[in-house]
Amino acid sequence: MEHWIEKIADDLNNMDVKKHTIASGTSISGSIHIGNSCDIFIANAVGKALRKLDNDVEVIWIADDHDPLRKVPYPLPESYSKYLGMPYSTIPCPDGCCDNFVEHFEKPLFNVLDDYGIDVTIKSGFEMYKAGEYNDYIRKSLEKHNEIKEIFDQYRREPLSDDWLPYNPICEECGRVNTTTAYDYDKDKVYYKCECGHEGVVDITKGDGKLTWRVEWAARWKIFNTTCEPFGKDHAASGGSYDVSKLISKEIFDYEAPYPIPYEWITLDGEAMSKSHGVFFAPEEWLKIGPAESLNYYLFRSKPLKPKDFSPKMKFLDLMDQFDTVEKVFYGEEEAPSEKEEGKFKEIYNVCQINEKESLPFRPSYRFLVNAVQIVGEEDLEKIFKILKKNSQLSKSFADKEFEDLNESELAQYKERVENVQYWLDNYAPGFVKFQVQYNSIPNLPLQEEQNGFLSDLADLLETNDFEKSEDLHDEMYKILEKYGIKPQKAFQAIYKMILGKKQGPRAASFLLSLDKDFVIKRLRKEE
Repeated sequence: MEHWIEKIADDLNNMDVKKHTIASGTSISGSIHIGNSCDIFIANAVGKALRKLDNDVEVIWIADDHDPLRKVPYPLPESYSKYLGMPYSTIPCPDGCCDNFVEHFEKPLFNVLDDYGIDVTIKSGFEMYKAGEYNDYIRKSLEKHNEIKEIFDQYRREPLSDDWLPYNPICEECGRVNTTTAYDYDKDKVYYKCECGHEGVVDITKGDGKLTWRVEWAARWKIFNTTCEPFGKDHAASGGSYDVSKLISKEIFDYEAPYPIPYEWITLDGEAMSKSHGVFFAPEEWLKIGPAESLNYYLFRSKPLKPKDFSPKMKFLDLMDQFDTVEKVFYGEEEAPSEKEEGKFKEIYNVCQINEKESLPFRPSYRFLVNAVQIVGEEDLEKIFKILKKNSQLSKSFADKEFEDLNESELAQYKERVENVQYWLDNYAPGFVKFQVQYNSIPNLPLQEEQNGFLSDLADLLETNDFEKSEDLHDEMYKILEKYGIKPQKAFQAIYKMILGKKQGPRAASFLLSLDKDFVIKRLRKEE
């Protein structure tokens, strides 16, 4: 079974080229999130797969930082609206912590590239223009503007004006680039008008302007000898950017368009991610709730054009359950539902891996730790380990280990998992998941007579037995509640009321075995 990343790598491997350049790029219009950074994750994965096939590969990421600001991104104040239309590269840093707007929003991504194992060459559109890397392509585009216009008009309802030129100067007066119209040129001089009323001329060699996007994209492919590029599905629409740029690349720049990898947008809790509205989830935030490999798993478990909705709330526990299962199957610690699923799981995890490990990382059940951490607190890793062991939550290779047997790497993985869970609890967990054991006082909550009887018998049961498995305690609890003729919900509510001061909590048997036995017995008997 072949993963779609590996299938793309195989296709590229069959191309007759000396070197593969896998390009990716992001418009620096605000915070970079898991939606608009898909390019770099996919490009990196394809690059890794190609290297395994002994190809010479370079993965590049281009900051589209010479584009105009179209909306004020969250959380910037509305005062930043004065910069609308100006290239990102000319806008100041909102907090004064970086050299400019671009660096401010790039930096969080750059800080976590190593965590995600992303090996990439970083390029700046602004610096490319300033360095003259586009000069020859601008000249050719101006010379062949009529041919380019014909290509554009094939996909337009209304044709472009006769004096249209594929170049957008930056206005010398107002500093905007999306309000100018170039209407004539003389060698390296381009004449323009701006909506602000200014008329002027720019020298293309100074970098004070840019090619129209679809022309720029085609030029960029040839500049870097791009052989493959992932991009959002909007560019892949019929008659969209890729179709137009593909023709321009071939007919104007004599270069075959790269292998395309269109991908679907990622929504956040059903809502489109938006930098201007603050609806996004960033790669650096992901590392606070889960391991880097789990983001790879989320991105690569399904084909790129399959719709994806991400939620860091309750659904995240399901995602982590799935990730943990795939990881354990890969390392032979758990059986897959079928032979077909086993092959699928292993192919997915193979692509998700960042640093190949010989054995299973020590990442206990995320869902179980949600409860264990609230019982103990994230600081006491040894006590949490004992709870995991008592509740049979350790996988095969760890089942016979004690806390002190964990090596340095395993301890670091364990600590990271616990910290991830605590951060998730503090920032994303729904209220009904959270609880606090009432150690200092007995909650003053009413109980029915049969509930009191159930608690009393349960206390006797725990006092006279040492349960090794939560399943065994669970079975005995059901015998008691049947004796009193009460429904499980009512019985378990009595436990939660006395220990948590609320009507609901984690699975009762496992929860009770995770607590100090003497404390539980006294509390069920309502003894101080």
